[in-house]
Order: sequence, then C-alpha cells, then structure tokens
Amino acid sequence: MSIGNHIRNYYEQLVAEEIIRTLSEREDKPSVDYMADVACVALNRLPARYIRYEVDMAFYMSPDELASTTAAVNNAVQQAISFVDNHHRKD
Repeated sequence: MSIGNHIRNYYEQLVAEEIIRTLSEREDKPSVDYMADVACVALNRLPARYIRYEVDMAFYMSPDELASTTAAVNNAVQQAISFVDNHHRKD
C-alpha cells in the first residue's frame, strides 16, 4: 500500500493557480515546461506543508495566516519567474 496518493504539499495548488493567473497577463503564452520550471523554483522557496485534505488547512488558518500565505506564494512565484527568465535552459 502506498501513502503517496493520500498526501500532498498544500502549496502546490496555490503556486499553480498563481502561476496561471500571473502568466495569463503575458502576450506570449508560456509553455508547460516553463510553467513547471517556475513551479519547482517557487515551491523550493516555500516551506513544505503536507496535508491530506484541503479542508485541513482552510479550516484551521486564521485570516492573518491566510493573508501571509497568499503573500508568500505571490512573492515566491514572482521571484521564480524572474529566476527562470534569467537562467534559460539550453535544450
């Protein structure tokens, strides 16, 4: 039995949504590889918060903690986009 299908990092979905929201404003549509690179860099800048169910975090977070988490995700994504833009892979 694998427990891998039952746990996940809380920030993964938040980072993915923020990347899509931020990059949707660009004229050029970024590739999935680019967005995955940005996601990896952003997630590595955030603490790991493993959960089983989304409600585990939403129910127990205070409004201040939610605002802090949102700001941290926004900042991590902005920094990750800048990093990836400045460190092109040579495919």
